[in-house]
Amino acid sequence: MINRVLIRIKVIQLLYSYLLIENHFMLESQPSAPTKEKRFAYSLYLDLLMLMVRLADNNEKRGGYKPLADTRFIKKILADDKIKSLEMKYRHDLFPFNSLISQLADEIRESALYKNYVKSGNTENGEDDQIWEKIMNIIILPNPALNRVISTRENYTIRGVERMKGMFEETFKNFYASRDNIDDALRTLAMSMEKARELYFRLLTLPVEIVKLRNEQLEENRHKYVPTDEDLNPNLRFVENGLVAAIASNEDVVEYVETKKLSWLTEDRQMVEALLKAIMESDLYADYMDFPATDFQADAEFWRLVFKQIIFHNEEFLETLENQSVFWNDDLEIIGTFVLKTFKRFEEVGENENPVLPMYKDNEDASFGRILFGDVVRNKDVYRRYIDSFVDSKEWDTDRLAFMDVVITMTAISEILNFPKIPLLVSINEYIELAKSYSTSKSGAFVNGLLSSIINKLREEGKLNK
Repeated sequence: MINRVLIRIKVIQLLYSYLLIENHFMLESQPSAPTKEKRFAYSLYLDLLMLMVRLADNNEKRGGYKPLADTRFIKKILADDKIKSLEMKYRHDLFPFNSLISQLADEIRESALYKNYVKSGNTENGEDDQIWEKIMNIIILPNPALNRVISTRENYTIRGVERMKGMFEETFKNFYASRDNIDDALRTLAMSMEKARELYFRLLTLPVEIVKLRNEQLEENRHKYVPTDEDLNPNLRFVENGLVAAIASNEDVVEYVETKKLSWLTEDRQMVEALLKAIMESDLYADYMDFPATDFQADAEFWRLVFKQIIFHNEEFLETLENQSVFWNDDLEIIGTFVLKTFKRFEEVGENENPVLPMYKDNEDASFGRILFGDVVRNKDVYRRYIDSFVDSKEWDTDRLAFMDVVITMTAISEILNFPKIPLLVSINEYIELAKSYSTSKSGAFVNGLLSSIINKLREEGKLNK
C-alpha cells in the first residue's frame, strides 16, 4: 500500500527540513516590515503558545504528574527565548487569556483526545508529537470564549487570525521535521508512514460512514409525523451498495477502525453531511439510482467515480484532511490511487483472499525509507562533494544551488549505491520526476545532468556495479 514512490517523497521532505535547519526547532520569527495586522497576528501567536504552556501545567494527574507538560512540544517551546521573555513579562502583567485557562483545561481533560493519549501512554508512535496540534485545532482555536477575547485585541482582523493560524501550521511542520538526533528523525518518518496507512483506512471507510448517515436520514424520514410515500418506501440502492457492505464487514478494516477508534461521523459530522449532500445532488447519483438493476461491479464503479469526481475535489473534505494531519495533503494522490485499486480488488479477489492491501509489499519496502534516510544523513558531506565537483562554477555558485535539488540528488546517489536490485534507470527517472514536482521548473534537467556525471565518476571509482 505504501510504495517506494511515496517513501521517496517522505524521505526527501524530511531530509529537506532535517538538513536545512540542522535539527533545530525554532518558533516563527517577528515578521519583517510589520504592519498592524502582522503585529497583531504575531502577538496572538506568541500568547497562544503561552496559553498552551499554562494549559499543560494545569492538567495534572495523581501524584503531581503532568502528561501534557511532559510532551516534547512543550519542552521545546519552553526552551525558546521568546517564550522565556513572555514568561518574565506575564509575571508582572495580566495574561490576556487568564480567565479561560480553567475552562479550557477542563475541556481538554474531559476530551477523548486527552483521555486516549493518557490511556495509551505511548510516545513511540508519534502520539506525543501530535497531541498538541490536535488539541490546538480541535479544542483551543474553535473555543467561542477564546475567540471573543481575541476579537477585542488591538488591531484585530480576521485576516490577522488566519495569519496566526498559518504561523501555527508552520510551527507544527517545523516541529515534526526537527529532531535532536537521527533516531528521532526516523521515528518521525515511521509516524509519517503510519499516518499514510491511517489515511488509507479512513478513505476506505468514508463510504461506509456516508451510507450510515444516509441510513439515519431515511430512518428519521420514516418516523415523520406525516411521512410521504417516498419516506415509507424509499429507493434503498445507495444504502444497500454491495461494496460498502463488503468494506464494513472486512475483518482488517473493522480491526483497524476499532483499534484506532476512527470515526468521520464523530470527528467531523458536518464534513460527512457536506459530502453526502454533494453526492446526492450529482448527476452521478441520479443515474445510479435510476439504473434498472445493479450488481457488485456497478456498485464499486459508482464509488470509484464518486471519489474521482466529487470527494477528491471537495473543498470541505480537503480542508478536513489538512486539519487532521500535516502529512495528508502530500499523501492523498498516491493513497487515493491505492484506495481506488482496493475498490477494484473487492470485485476481483476470491473468497479466501483479502482485498485490503498490506502496509508494505515486502520487508525490503518496509526498511527502504529508514535505510535511505539514515545513509544520506551519515554521508551527506561525501554526497555533497560529488555534487559540488560537477557543478560548473562559472555558471553556478554551489552555495546558491536550490537546496531541494541538493537533497534530491543526494538521496538519488544514496539509492543508487545502496539498493543494487533497483535498476539504475528507474532510480534516475524517479528522482528527475521528483525534482520536477518539488523544486524549480529547470530542476529535472539539472538533476539529470548531475546524476549522469556522478554515476560515471562512481563507476570510475569502482563504487557502482550496475
